[in-house]
Order: sequence, then structure tokens, then C-alpha cells
Amino acid sequence: MIRVLLVDDHELVRTGFRHILAGSDEVKVVGEAKSGEEALTMVRSSPPDLVLMDVSMPGIGGIEATRKIKRLHPSVQIIVITVHADTPFPEQLHDAGALGYLTKGCPADELFDAIRTVAGGRPFISSEVSKKLTLARINGRNPDTPFSKLSQREMQVFLMITQGHKTQEISDSLCLSPKTVSTYRARLFEKLDVKSDVDLTHLALRFGLIGNIG
Repeated sequence: MIRVLLVDDHELVRTGFRHILAGSDEVKVVGEAKSGEEALTMVRSSPPDLVLMDVSMPGIGGIEATRKIKRLHPSVQIIVITVHADTPFPEQLHDAGALGYLTKGCPADELFDAIRTVAGGRPFISSEVSKKLTLARINGRNPDTPFSKLSQREMQVFLMITQGHKTQEISDSLCLSPKTVSTYRARLFEKLDVKSDVDLTHLALRFGLIGNIG
């Protein structure tokens, strides 16, 4: 039996995955978390075999939560779930320790294939994501995005800024000084060629990293 923790800030999404997985005698949902922070607490108290992790959540988000979970319990495998097949995260997620990459629109049989594959310690990337990456290479386009220039820490700060967190909140959450957060903000402006937090948010919206505001 593969013990799975569901992590998503939307209750309806968690409910949908829970109902799908309930039809299997191979998988058991052992917990649900609505944030990366809550997922870390649950993994500390009772590590699952595998985590289905939403990539875009308030707080530390899916990338940082993945990195911290893998540091805390390397044996826990992680599949990241995202809304868009072309969300620019595969390399950063791999570096953070995720073995699987799925879209929320994937068919149920692909979800089960991914769980079985990743639980066995093998990587899995959804057919939709794989197709987009392959077509980009065939057509001679660079699949990289502006975010490929960012370090993991810069991406963490970027996501928290675009979610509306203030400097002190980012400082407290990521254990950085406010001055260091400001330094990261300046680097983001330079690397992404923007001039304000509003520009960062528009960029995140354009690439589907956050939902529509309002």
C-alpha cells in the first residue's frame, strides 16, 4: 500500500484527488495539507511514502516545501501537480528533489501510473508536459523561460512577492533578514528586467504561476 499525503490550498482539488485515489487498493490517502508549512508539520510527525504537491500555494510554496521535505525525509517521494503543462518549473523541481511532474488535468490512469512509478524511485513526467518540451526542441525554440535564470532562493522570494507578502513576512518565512530580502528583490528586478513588484506580479500571471487577482 502506497501512503499518500495530498497538499493543495484548494479543498475542492484535494477532494477530487481523494475520491479518485479512493478507488484503488494500491493507494491510501493518509493526510491532507493546505500549505507547504502544514505539509512539513505532517511529514515530521508521520512521514508518508509519497506527496502529491501543488506547486503554487501561499507561504513557502511547492518548490520550497519539496526541498525541505526531501531534506527532512529523503525517502519520501514527491510528485508536483501544476495547472499548466508549460509552467516553467521542471528543472527547479528536479533540483528540489521532486521525481514526478503532472498537470491537474491529467487522466486518472496517468495519475496512478505516476504514483506507482515515483513510489518505486523512478521519475515520471506527464505526457502533456513531455509533449510540450519535445515540440519546443523540434521547432528550435528554447524551452527555457525568464525564470531559468533564477536560483531556488530567488524563485522563493519571487513567488512570495507575487502572492502579496511584505518584506517582513518573507523575512520571517524564509529565515532571512529584511535587508537580504530587499537584495533578492533587486536581483529579481535586474534578472527579469522589471521595475516594480507590480511588474513581477504581471509576469507571474502571464506564465500561469499565480491565479488571476480579484
